[in-house]
Amino acid sequence: MRLFHFSEDPGIARFVPRPVAVPSQRAPGMDWLNGPLVWAIEDDWQAMYLFPRDCPRILLRATPATTAEDRDRYLPAGARWAVHVETAWLERLAAAAIHRYELPPPLFESLDDAGMWVAREAVEPLALETLTDLPAALAAQGAAVIAMDSLAPLRDVWSTSLHASGIRLRNALGWPTG
Repeated sequence: MRLFHFSEDPGIARFVPRPVAVPSQRAPGMDWLNGPLVWAIEDDWQAMYLFPRDCPRILLRATPATTAEDRDRYLPAGARWAVHVETAWLERLAAAAIHRYELPPPLFESLDDAGMWVAREAVEPLALETLTDLPAALAAQGAAVIAMDSLAPLRDVWSTSLHASGIRLRNALGWPTG
């Protein structure tokens, strides 16, 4: 298994634990996830971060519990991921470069949630790769990019049998706040 951290900064020599910029509501006993940590993602889930940092997106992926109805409705044929992005972000997605840092797995603990791992200590990257064609990188992950004027019509995907991840939705047009 490989772990990665994605950044627009190509010069990170050492990842130092820091609290999340925008704390999330956590389950009881999980508030520590808002505290100082280094975050990483498993290689199988990296499609979630092949974007400019502030790009709002909703990613859908089948799980073993996904129904045929949800798969047919939300996942394009042959795609592992349905990646929904606002049309206004497509040019920035095509023009952006992102830096993929590979991190040493033994320093991390799994959150058993969407390929996310955390370290409580500073971490030095094993390798750095600059990705300059993000649409191609998404395609290599089996992601079908679906452009929408607004992501708001997808508010209910969390009630389906799919895995749904919403990232930077505070930047999405018409997304409800609070």
